Amino acid sequence: MNGESLNIIQDNLDKLQTLFPDIFSEGKIDWEKLKSKFSDDINFANERYVLNWAGKADAFKVLQIPTTATLKPCLGEGINDFPELEKSGKSFNPINHGSDNVFIEGENLEVLKVLQKSYYGKIKCIIIDPPYNTGNDSFIYPDSFKENKADYEKRIGDKDEEGYLMKEGLFRKNSKDSGHYHSNWLSMMYPRLFLAKNLLKEDGVVFVHIDDNEVHNLRLLMNEIFGEENFVAQINIQTNPRGRQSEKFLATVHEYLLVFAKKIDLCSIEGASLTEEEMMDFKFEDSNGKYRLLGLRQRGSASRRVDRPLMYFPIFVNPKSNKVALEISEEFCIEVLPKKSTGEDGRWMWSSKKVFSDLSIIDAKLISHRNEYDIFIRDYLQRNGEERSRKINTIWNEKEVNNQNGTIELRNLFDNNKFFDFPKPIATIQKILSMIDVTDDDIILDFFAGSATTAQAVLESNKEDSGNRKFILVQLPELCDEASEAFKAGYKTIADISKERIRRVISRLNNDSPDSKITVIKNKEQQKLFAEEKNHENQTNPINHSSDNGFKVFKLSPSNFKIWRGNEITEENLVEQLDAFTNPVREESKNDNMLFELILKAGYLLTDKIEVKEKFYAVNNGELIIALEKMSEKVIGNIISAQPKKVITLDNLFTGNDQLKTNTVLQMKDAGIDFKTI
Repeated sequence: MNGESLNIIQDNLDKLQTLFPDIFSEGKIDWEKLKSKFSDDINFANERYVLNWAGKADAFKVLQIPTTATLKPCLGEGINDFPELEKSGKSFNPINHGSDNVFIEGENLEVLKVLQKSYYGKIKCIIIDPPYNTGNDSFIYPDSFKENKADYEKRIGDKDEEGYLMKEGLFRKNSKDSGHYHSNWLSMMYPRLFLAKNLLKEDGVVFVHIDDNEVHNLRLLMNEIFGEENFVAQINIQTNPRGRQSEKFLATVHEYLLVFAKKIDLCSIEGASLTEEEMMDFKFEDSNGKYRLLGLRQRGSASRRVDRPLMYFPIFVNPKSNKVALEISEEFCIEVLPKKSTGEDGRWMWSSKKVFSDLSIIDAKLISHRNEYDIFIRDYLQRNGEERSRKINTIWNEKEVNNQNGTIELRNLFDNNKFFDFPKPIATIQKILSMIDVTDDDIILDFFAGSATTAQAVLESNKEDSGNRKFILVQLPELCDEASEAFKAGYKTIADISKERIRRVISRLNNDSPDSKITVIKNKEQQKLFAEEKNHENQTNPINHSSDNGFKVFKLSPSNFKIWRGNEITEENLVEQLDAFTNPVREESKNDNMLFELILKAGYLLTDKIEVKEKFYAVNNGELIIALEKMSEKVIGNIISAQPKKVITLDNLFTGNDQLKTNTVLQMKDAGIDFKTI
């Protein structure tokens, strides 16, 4: 009851939808479908099999807009993060360049764009748990591809007194009453998945958590982005064994995990170890090791002779030795054909050529109750010297993947406090990681990081198997609800919870008792204090670096350079801006921030080794040199002597000395060095 008279139009639409539900899309009439119902003139525009939605063109435009944003390092917010920068300004060649794990605070679409140049084709595995579009969640990011200056300033101006972005400035609730309910979600997901695909290695794999609200659309969306031929699996995970009793008809017990490869031919999915029960099947043994017997006759689908006629042929048995041959002889005198239990002609699993090449591992066995021979293959426990595994099922119903475990695990880290809703269980992520054939250089990316379950799973998996996987996590600094336990405990944003979880996990892995004190960095003064405390800890109680138990923190930030911030120029301040461009650097920019911006935009990794030399930085074993302080002939000589491939410096370092700049350009060219000034 809303106190209003009957809405005639809506009433008629409801009646029409009851009769013809197929002519409605997102609650609105599809006029082409309506016409096809009641007209002989049926002509669908652009008729083809394609996923389409309202706003798809805008999603493409959002994807294509480049960003000038950067990532600034947050010294001290991580663990073992930037030892080379702690002694910035001095000649310093650190034995350890800090952790290769990365946590990024920022809106994930912009972050994915920032990472494109440096991390293109470098990510082995992507694991994300995006909004499920339940109708109650707020997820619509400000992806508008065009807006006026007033709207832009209103949106980005929604910050509190300490500079945190307000939730309302970044999200809108996507209600199921919206006419573009599914379209909004697709427009949010499309550009992010597209950019994520770019970051995958050629043999990379992506795993996306989802539920019934959007699994159908996500499957089609990923078919379009990754190619239907690169679909690997749709896994059902039993996340709630008791089922959600609040649902109207059936109690849902599962969610889904969609798996796609970058290139299916290069994709490798590892199997699981055999169970004790499965190991018992290998009860025979010969000089090649333990084995079991598998029937050579094809069972199940496509098992008839007509399905594969060339795989129907006789095999001849020697009744004394139980060995087999493909030709009849005095010794091999009993003919065996692949007959189904119904008496119908069947077929073998192997061709005659394959059987001939592997006769040594094929045996005949007399089946006494049928008084006839059958043919078997010796299936060995070890293959090529490695213990065999079994293919992982597409239904995961182990207790460990129950979502309740995720809540318990997070509570255990935070002194039984509930600071986050519906965190994923560590076991689910670890099972995913076990499926990926990783090397020490492989990176796991999660750009919907949430409570940072992925980071904990990576760190703990490394400890268990002595691996050296790296992670990159991205999380928006979304404000916690003021009524939440997390906010009352001092956690301003979801990103604060994520970072503290990683710190506490590392503390446990380093055999320290988890610190009961909640580490919340509220302002710049506390950030400085925390950095000093953490640096002291690292010096007095060094971390065991046999595994990478640390992480660096970066935050999405506007560019440090005015030439890449053209959106700030207006008619009113044009003269002022042109005058200011004699110095390309923003007034508040720091060397560390400029350093990492130039590293990223030169195509190097956030974790490449940095050596702080006198008046310049050497990146990635001296391959790139960045100079941000006053230039001199001596500094230029030292740079050239280091034989880098590329040098980047600030143009204003040559102010008042054009001759030095001219000579530098010529010297760099003669030395075969790519020289750039900003």
